[in-house]
Amino acid sequence: MTINVEEIEDLKTVDVSKLVEESEAEGYRFLKRLVSQYEDGTNTFNQAGEALYGVWDQHGHLIAIGGLNRDPYSNKEGVGRLRRFYISPNSRRQGIGTLLLKKIINHGRDHFKEIVVRTDSAAADAFYRANGFSADLGLPEATHGLTLDNGVKETAR
Repeated sequence: MTINVEEIEDLKTVDVSKLVEESEAEGYRFLKRLVSQYEDGTNTFNQAGEALYGVWDQHGHLIAIGGLNRDPYSNKEGVGRLRRFYISPNSRRQGIGTLLLKKIINHGRDHFKEIVVRTDSAAADAFYRANGFSADLGLPEATHGLTLDNGVKETAR
């Protein structure tokens, strides 16, 4: 399968309806929140170090999405938060999630010291652990974290 991972500069120009529909069918509302928060300006992934990425298949269909924000729940400097990370069910177990996660982590290395995420899914727990995240952080708003060990270039806010 030929895929393309790209940063999404403007979510309003991307058709995310199928992913939103699939995520809601699985009981997840966070992609619907992604769209509504982007539209109302609450979260447009445009602060220093933030980014939103998509993965498209060979037919040009969006099959995965995920972003990185400055962690709004942390008082520590240099903490990024993985947000709105979702892989289409038909595209799972093919390395697409890992590819997207690595792209986001590599982006984060230039801006953050640590990336955190919150999940309550056993499958997501296994995925993040397999990709180097520690679990059981003892934080109310994060279940997994990854320390980025190669010098952070802090950018102005």
